[in-house]
This record gives sequence, structure tokens and C-alpha cells, in this order.
Amino acid sequence: MRPSISPARLGVVGTAVALLLLPFATQASAATSVTQDRLSPTAMTAGVAGSAQLTVHSSSCFTAKTLGVGVRDASGKNLDFPGNASNVRICPNGVHFTSASRTLTAGTYTVFGFWQESGGAWHNLPSHTLTVNKAPSTATTPSSGNSGSPISGQSLVWSDNFSGGIAWNSKWVGDKSSSYRYGDQNPDDNKLDWLDPSAVTTSNGVATFTAKPSSHILENGKKAWTTGLLTTEGSSEGFQVKTGDYAETRVKLPAGAGAWPALWTWKNGNGEIDSFEYHPDNPNLLELTNHVTSGSDYYTDSGAVAPGQWVTIGTHYGAGSVDWYVNGKKVYSDGHGVGSNFSAYLILNLSISAGKYHPAPTGSTPITMQADYVKVYR
Repeated sequence: MRPSISPARLGVVGTAVALLLLPFATQASAATSVTQDRLSPTAMTAGVAGSAQLTVHSSSCFTAKTLGVGVRDASGKNLDFPGNASNVRICPNGVHFTSASRTLTAGTYTVFGFWQESGGAWHNLPSHTLTVNKAPSTATTPSSGNSGSPISGQSLVWSDNFSGGIAWNSKWVGDKSSSYRYGDQNPDDNKLDWLDPSAVTTSNGVATFTAKPSSHILENGKKAWTTGLLTTEGSSEGFQVKTGDYAETRVKLPAGAGAWPALWTWKNGNGEIDSFEYHPDNPNLLELTNHVTSGSDYYTDSGAVAPGQWVTIGTHYGAGSVDWYVNGKKVYSDGHGVGSNFSAYLILNLSISAGKYHPAPTGSTPITMQADYVKVYR
């Protein structure tokens, strides 16, 4: 815990004044310039634990005594993210820091990175507003279905609303995917997954994906989590989306640390279009990515995207542009597309992060995601 009399412990508004009163701290940093490249989050959900991520680089290599992320509420009270890093080597090629997680109540906060010189002087980095939204409704059923494709002239060509259980082997396969190196596990991709079809169940027209610790050990030595995946690859139908198709799902986003749900496509070692990826440590953000050509966006919407929230996400696989839709509204176009001959299998799954890029699970409590349907229009 940093001493309360240091400049970084003061409110952000008062930092410039504090540094003017402490010329030694300003002079000590004159030879080394630290630049903040990235700071998150910008939004959280009340009562849902989240971590801070900070990326910085310096004009020359040096060792900072401390690196961390500060938080102040509207009254200036210190509510920093825990888990500051000690003796961090900062160089021109940059360094990334991820804090431990914490919860906050609904409201508006100021968040900023900070670092400490070896001599003890503290320095605050640029700040931004952190909005903590009220927790959404925890209703267990979706509010409504969709009304069709947003692409003019299309009609439904393939769907599953999970009202009759999982259509194993005919529509879906759940024990393997060619996107996983060993079929049912993939330690290469920072995942703890060990696929188990029994991890996907249905009730009242909703599919529930449940991940939990297993007895399996991955070849990298990490303990696996059994979890659920649905893919059309290997099924008797063998359905594939094609150039011009629009695919859509409605999911209830998970809240547990380590959760990594996604709707995506895959074929022959490529063909990956991510309709969405989601991580609860960035509770209001969806990752939208075209890996076939290029294009990606971090879409943030605190009203539509949050742990425990039902959200409808769709993707139009256009030849010249892949377009993403959230709750029926187009939110991103990559301007690159998939070309005229694209085809790939669908995958809907709940992965579990191993902790390299996003926090891994902190306990053994099962993690769940729910899906109302998957539909494709052509």
C-alpha cells in the first residue's frame, strides 16, 4: 500500500499542484519519460469483479519500484485496484501490467496509472473516467426472439432454438473441433478447455454451457476445465456459412472470472470470423474480429453489454466487408470482407482463459453461459 502523503495518493485534480510543491519528484523524473499507451477499464458493472490493465513505455530502460492503477471516487477517496507490481523493468518496447480484481459500487470514478521511482517519488499518468453501471436484471430467460435478418431480401436457411435438446451429430458436434490441436483440448491458445458434450444442456428452449474444474491435466501442466462447445463441423448436416450469409445468436453473457464465450467460424486451419468474444474483466466490451483478411473492433456499450445481460449479436459475411450487429444495430464494418468463396463451420462455445491475456478463474465455482438460439439467413 502506498503512503498516504505521496502525490499519487492525492486526488488527480490536485496532482499537478502537489508536484509543484515537490520539485525533487519532478527533477528526478526529468531524465526518464514514461508514456501511457493503454489503460482500462472505462466501464464496469456494480458488484462484478474487474481488473485493470495498464501498458506503458519509457524513453530509456529503468526499473520502477512500483507500477499500478489508481481509482478515486467522486469525493477523492482512494479505491485503487489491488496487486501493484514491484521492481518493474520499463523500456522503450513497453511493459503490460494487469492488476488483481476488485468490485465497485455504481457511480463515476477517476482511474489512472501510476509509477514510483527507486528513490520513492510517485508519478501519476493520464486519467480517464470509469463508469460503474448498476447490475442488470438476472432474469434467466431471454426477453424476446429476433425479427429476422437486417440484410434486405434474406430468409432463414438454418437454425437451432434449442427447444428439443441438443441435436447431437445431426446439427452439432461437442467432443472435438479441428480448431483445437488435440480435438478436445487446445493448450496452445491460452485456454484451459477440455471439451465434454455433457457440459451443454437445455431447458425451456435455452442452452446452458457449464465450465468447471476437471481431473484432466493439460500438457503445459495446467489443470483443465471441462466445458461446452457446439460446432457444425463433423455433424451429418455439415452446415457451413458462406459469403453473403448473416449469422446471429442471442446469449446471456457470463460473469465469472476466466469466462471466454464466443460465436465464431473455422475451417481448414483458418476461416475464423469472430462474431464476438467476451471477457468479464472488460464487462461492457465485445471483441469483433475478421481473421480471414483483416479488421477488428472493441465495441463498448454499457447499456447492452454486461455480465448477466441478454444480448443479440449478428455478423454479415460480406465479400467486401464483414459487418457486425448488436441488438439489430450495425456497430462495425471492417471494409475488407471475406472474398467471394468464403465458407466455414459455426462454433458457439464457452472457453476458459488460462490467465495470459485475461484473468483465469480464481476458484472452483462453475461458470455458465446461456444461448437462446443460433440462426443463419441467406
